[in-house]
Amino acid sequence: GKIRMPKKEEVSSPPPQGPVFWIETSESVSRHYQFEPDGLLSVKVVNDSRPVIHKMAESFRNKFFPSGYPYSVNEGYLRYTQFRALQHFASAALSVLSTQSLLFAAGLRPTPAQATAVSWILKDGMQHAGKLICSNLGARMDSEPKRWRILADVLYDLGTGLEVLSPLCPHLFLEMAGLGNFAKGMAVVAARATRLPIYSSFAKEGNLSDLFAKGEAISTVFNVLGIGVGIQLVSTVCSSMQGKLVVGPLLSIIHIYGVCEEMRATPINTLNQQRTALIVADYLKTGKISSPADLRDQENFLFPGRLIKDAGDVKVGRAVHKAVKPSKLHQLKKIFPEEKFLLIRGTRWTDMVLEHSATGEDALRGWLVAAYAANLEKSGHEPNANALEEAYGKMNSVITPFVAELQAKGWHTDRFLDGTGSRFALW
Repeated sequence: GKIRMPKKEEVSSPPPQGPVFWIETSESVSRHYQFEPDGLLSVKVVNDSRPVIHKMAESFRNKFFPSGYPYSVNEGYLRYTQFRALQHFASAALSVLSTQSLLFAAGLRPTPAQATAVSWILKDGMQHAGKLICSNLGARMDSEPKRWRILADVLYDLGTGLEVLSPLCPHLFLEMAGLGNFAKGMAVVAARATRLPIYSSFAKEGNLSDLFAKGEAISTVFNVLGIGVGIQLVSTVCSSMQGKLVVGPLLSIIHIYGVCEEMRATPINTLNQQRTALIVADYLKTGKISSPADLRDQENFLFPGRLIKDAGDVKVGRAVHKAVKPSKLHQLKKIFPEEKFLLIRGTRWTDMVLEHSATGEDALRGWLVAAYAANLEKSGHEPNANALEEAYGKMNSVITPFVAELQAKGWHTDRFLDGTGSRFALW
């Protein structure tokens, strides 16, 4: 027979294409991946032969941990989450004890259910005054979020303690309840204000919202568990005042311990006085740049403004008129005319005052100069002016790779958080 050649239009028309899909198998789980017509990727589990316990573990991880965990977060997030759960558990149980004590001091005989309901009502009143006062301290919280996060829980436990003790002096019920809610109001503002910088330190892939949502899920679950344990305690061990005086401090200790360990696990990556001094001190001793995770255990929560000898005993943020005589201000500025810092060498420490527009990099430049000058003077080098000039030269020779490696380690050098520190401007 004759061979029939295809028509031209039949050759030119492309064959129909089916959906693009593939199947991947990983850890005994087969998943079907397919691109939909709108370009979205759909995923379906085809076969899952894992044990039930592994399925439950994955379900738990998906609900309470960010997508892509552990690769989507920075080091220390698991430890932070564990102690966050412990903190909320102890805090919720302690709040039930305090609420029952308040009702008892008011002459009522509350049931555990009443204690749980009224605990939300007692947040008003003096609590708002505490919130207003604490809201003025936002700059300090930006500079030292860890310290203020711990202080928030200390204030919360202080307020709770006053409520627990209120039955011992029922004639001072309003005073005790008012002061307790005042402290709690300050605690609420401090805790909320420091939440963002803490979560930001863990957000490795811009997944801040996911981190926040999963953190709130964990808080909610353990708050409910803590309330349940608190109800059980007030019905048994803490039905008497003696029981509350034993269990209350124990729960408070667990609460503060939990938040302290949370902060130990948090790698804050912004520059303030303490972290900058630690970076410079480690660099001068080892020649290496420490990452935020490396420094998290070295931070001092009680005395963040302490002088660090290996970093030149630099103090930042003192008022200009206290650090230097106004008549010498222009003279000091002429030493490093292109820089946005002033260095005032003293017998006990070196004051560094920054210009209004100074960044974290400017603070690092000044800090290195002060630290190099202090080391030169210790080694018997000619003091003050000559030491500063030589230190300035050393700083300029290392600052470019120093800042580049600092940024590569995850530090933000675009700003320096000095709290309410004083800055200057010359006109």
